[in-house]
Amino acid sequence: MRETPFYWSHGEERDDLLFCMHGIGSCADAFLPQRDLADELHHRLVAWDAPGYRYSADPASEPGIDGWADAAADLISSLGYERAVVLGVSWGGVTATRLAIRHPELVSALILADSSVGSGTNPKQAEAMRSRAGTLNELGAAEFARQRSPLLVAEAAPQRIIDEVEHLFADSVRMPSYQWACNSMAETDHRDSLDSIVVPTLVVCGDQDRVTPPKLSEELAEGIKRSTLAYVEGAGHLANQEHPADFNDIVSRFVKSII
Repeated sequence: MRETPFYWSHGEERDDLLFCMHGIGSCADAFLPQRDLADELHHRLVAWDAPGYRYSADPASEPGIDGWADAAADLISSLGYERAVVLGVSWGGVTATRLAIRHPELVSALILADSSVGSGTNPKQAEAMRSRAGTLNELGAAEFARQRSPLLVAEAAPQRIIDEVEHLFADSVRMPSYQWACNSMAETDHRDSLDSIVVPTLVVCGDQDRVTPPKLSEELAEGIKRSTLAYVEGAGHLANQEHPADFNDIVSRFVKSII
C-alpha cells in the first residue's frame, strides 16, 4: 500500500475540489495565495507535496511521470471526489497533463500554468534537464535555491517574492527525488497526446517567464482542443505567486465559464 502524500486543505466542507500540483522546485505552500480563489469559487483547495518533496515520503523507486500522475489520482479518489479541477504549475502542469491523459474520468477541467509539453522534445533540452540535479548535489539545497530563485520570477519582482520562492525551494527539494523529477521531465513529450485531452483547459503563463517562455504555453494551447490561453502581465515563471490577484481572476473567470 502506497503512503498518502502530505497535503493541506482549505474549505473542507465544500463539494467541489481544486487540486493543486507544484513545480519541480517547490511544495504545497506555493498555493497559499490561491485560498482566496477557492473561496470565490466555493471549491475545496487541496495542495500536495508531491511524493519525495518536503513532508511527503520518498517513493520506493523512481516513479516517472506516470507514477506521480497515478499518485495524484489516488489522492483525489481517497479524498472522496469523483472529479476535480486540476491546477498544475510548471512540472506540476506536465504531471497534471499526464493525469488528464491517464485518468480522464477524474479531471473535470485542467489549468496548466507556466508549463510545457515536457522537456523530451529534443536531446539537448532533455540532457539539460537531467543534469540540473547535479547542481543541487554539488551546491546543496540552500545555495542551489539562492542561485536559481531569481530566475523563477520576473526581473522586476520584489525581493520579498524572491525570498519566499527561495525559502520554499530550499525546504522542499532533496535527492534522489529531485533527480527523478528532472528525469521525468526529460522523458516526457506530450505533443502527440494532447489531442486526447477533451476537458476544458486553461493555459496561463506570465508574459515574462524566462524558464518556460510563453511560446511553450502557446504550443500547449495549440495542441489541446478545448483550451483557452491567457497571460499574466508582469509575471515570470511563478505567476500564481508573483501576481496572485491577477492569476486568480483569470482562473476564476475560466472556471465560472465552464460551470
